[in-house]
Amino acid sequence: MTAQAQTGAATTPARADATAGQDGYPRRWAMLPVILIAMFMAGFDIWAVNVAAPSLQRDLHVSDAALQLIVGGYAFMYASGMVTGGRLGDLFGYKRLFLIGVVTFALASLACGVAPTAGALVVFRLVQGLTGAVMVPQVVALITATFPARERSKALGFYGATMGLGFVSGQILGGGLIQANIFGLGWRAIFLVNVPVGVIALIVAAVVVPAARSQRRPRLDPLGAVGVSGGLALALVPLTLGRDEGWPVWTWVSLALALPVLAATLAWERRLTRNGGEPLLNLALFRDRAFSAGLLLNFAALFFFGSFMFVLTLLLQSGLGLSPLHAGIVNLPLALTFIAMTLLGPKVAARLGSRSITLGAVFAVVGALVLALTAAHYGGQLTGWETAPGTALIGIGQGLMVPSLMSAVLSHVRPEQAGAAAGVLTTTQQFSIASGVAVIGAVFYEVIGGAPTKASFVTGLTVVAWVDVAVLIIAAALTFLLPRGQGSASVVRHAVE
Repeated sequence: MTAQAQTGAATTPARADATAGQDGYPRRWAMLPVILIAMFMAGFDIWAVNVAAPSLQRDLHVSDAALQLIVGGYAFMYASGMVTGGRLGDLFGYKRLFLIGVVTFALASLACGVAPTAGALVVFRLVQGLTGAVMVPQVVALITATFPARERSKALGFYGATMGLGFVSGQILGGGLIQANIFGLGWRAIFLVNVPVGVIALIVAAVVVPAARSQRRPRLDPLGAVGVSGGLALALVPLTLGRDEGWPVWTWVSLALALPVLAATLAWERRLTRNGGEPLLNLALFRDRAFSAGLLLNFAALFFFGSFMFVLTLLLQSGLGLSPLHAGIVNLPLALTFIAMTLLGPKVAARLGSRSITLGAVFAVVGALVLALTAAHYGGQLTGWETAPGTALIGIGQGLMVPSLMSAVLSHVRPEQAGAAAGVLTTTQQFSIASGVAVIGAVFYEVIGGAPTKASFVTGLTVVAWVDVAVLIIAAALTFLLPRGQGSASVVRHAVE
């Protein structure tokens, strides 16, 4: 879930109305930290819930399948509403939708924090993901609308740094909040902390955020949004729940219906295009090999990373018995190398072009290989710190790949299609995280069995790491289908302008 990727879903291709001419909105720098709080909250809650996963299993007796829904369901709903959220901002104004998003996200976080049962928490997490899809697209739309071109890259740099901070904070601060057990709240604190933050953001945003909006009024495609989300849900839900439920008939029926529903949705999108509508998916984009290969590359990279973080957290806490804070500290090599290479990644990409993604994939492959061999070597004697060399290499690899993933997809896209293409990209990325948690999570739980031991958890990590090696090799191979050029800055710029 990258900063560059998130920008793509900020708006439809419509150009945001410049609120203060060539010089930009006068209070834009006061506005920026306020709207970035939204980005931080959304990112924090993805990674903090990973750290909280074992605590949820102990306190709410959350089943393995429900845990996958709590972690992956958020990303799924986030992806489902992202493009529509951006278009709603174009229609009704970015400030209005941002404020609505902040309020509803805070309320959904409150509901998660007081959830009495595992089932209630699953539902509230799905709602939280949907409210994030209303809130987050307005952030880059507001940056685009209020910052002049000469300052926009700097503002988006702070946007990227906020995403990185959310990642590190989710792992470390999330673990610290749970460990501190403030007022006896335990894991509930990672959700409830969003409430006061949301209230402050709402009050300040009402004053400093301008009423910017798009120059045009795009049309919505609710049938396309429901079709894509429904088709993917028909595949992911049975994969998530099937093992716990004993693979009843409904799971196989659901899997069988997934492809026909997606095919019918694509037929609707083609019809809407022919009739001059604005489909959720612009199918003409897929004729470009670089775009299609880039989407597959993004899917593979984030399918791996989302599922890897889920499994690693379960190993460290449920398998090795580490506290949430201790588990977060063990993850520091991964977090710090990820952040460091994210900052250096654009410079590497400027020199190597798309081959910087190849280099990152190679580092990640080596890291997953080291992790698999380490887990196989130590077995039940693994303490956690032995994973540091492998996870650090994975952090380097992901950090190198992340800055260039968006430009890889947009390299040959025409400027007028950049907004639509970037929206498809962001949706793909979020769906890939949800898919990774569902599919690789199912593999992991199958390996560790119904009465897991420390040794079986390590065996589960070993198996998953080898699967990750295969996925990352595919990702590395896909990079050779990308254009060799040194990036597509102009295309990326059009995606956010």
